[in-house]
Amino acid sequence: MKSRSLAGLMLAACCLSVAPAGAASSAEGDHRMHAHATGSFSITMTPSAAPQRAGRTTLGKVLLDKAYAGDLVATARGEMLSAVTDTKGAAGYVAMEAITGVLQGRQGSFVAQHAGTMADGKQQLTIVIVPHSGTGQLTGINGTLVIRIENGRHFYDIDYSLPAP
Repeated sequence: MKSRSLAGLMLAACCLSVAPAGAASSAEGDHRMHAHATGSFSITMTPSAAPQRAGRTTLGKVLLDKAYAGDLVATARGEMLSAVTDTKGAAGYVAMEAITGVLQGRQGSFVAQHAGTMADGKQQLTIVIVPHSGTGQLTGINGTLVIRIENGRHFYDIDYSLPAP
């Protein structure tokens, strides 16, 4: 049962790669600078607790360590909770990751919030920058991230906005 839950956890964490619910908000008007960033990342996932069964579902808790390259040169640490059901391909996860580094020449940090599900061959993933989580030159950042996996490699796209200088 452990190998199945770990495999499901990996599937839930890494294979939910679809477009976000929306792009960076423009509710702030024209006083914001809008940008797009892209690159790759590596991820290490370390179980932080033994998986637990709840009915037909295995619940998992994992620590995340990431290294971002490309337009975002950063490290990230986070935590993920997953739920993998006994039905093949049905799972969900939530995660928070604190990202610290340089985004297109601007140094600082921000937090990304993940929420993903998959069932019946359909995947849904939303990753948003937590409002007011930016620090340093990234103060005021908002936006969305998209993760994609190609040939086993992880890539990201970030659509974001910052207050105009």
